[in-house]
Amino acid sequence: MLESGMRESTEQLTDPVELRNLLGEVGSRAANKERVTLHPRDRDWIAATPFLVMSTSDAQGNCDASPKGDPAGFVRVLDDRTLAIPERPGNRRADGYFNILANPHIGLLFVIPGRSQTLRINGRARLVRDAPYFDEMVVRGHRPILAVEVDIEQIYFHCAKAFLRSHLWEPEQWPEDGLPSWPRLVKEVQTDTTETLEELERHYAPANYNSKLYQG
Repeated sequence: MLESGMRESTEQLTDPVELRNLLGEVGSRAANKERVTLHPRDRDWIAATPFLVMSTSDAQGNCDASPKGDPAGFVRVLDDRTLAIPERPGNRRADGYFNILANPHIGLLFVIPGRSQTLRINGRARLVRDAPYFDEMVVRGHRPILAVEVDIEQIYFHCAKAFLRSHLWEPEQWPEDGLPSWPRLVKEVQTDTTETLEELERHYAPANYNSKLYQG
């Protein structure tokens, strides 16, 4: 956390011209990489993706970034400009889905383990209660609860610099985080929980937690 004196000395940027001057001009490769329809290589990337981040915001601009994961290829390509993302049982907060009902704009970041580049797709989303393709999204005998269909407006690959700087895929470079176990962390930060630490440890034990990944 910043000390009050440090906050007072910060210099905020509010002028887009000043921001552009500070960052410099966009190179031609970056400026021209956007597309509006899926290239065959985009389809290949999506088929190899087991994890993405879905970003949304509500009508007031309150944001949510939600991880989505399943076996690689879990996102279905419906056509060259439309995707479908299945929903599995979660914590039922559904912040991103309520955002979509208020504001359809969505951003997706597709991540393949070991690859330092990512595929980014922006567009407009809608929620679908059921569709024939749900039968092709069954995992461990469970159909999706719903799906997010995305009409694509912008597609491009993002460079590797953030992953390289963070050493994300290099275990030998990972620092010791010094954090407590997940059950203890939950107990500490959710001060109103009535569950004991032992109950939380049983709930989050890998065998128990994994057995409920596709159960409501």
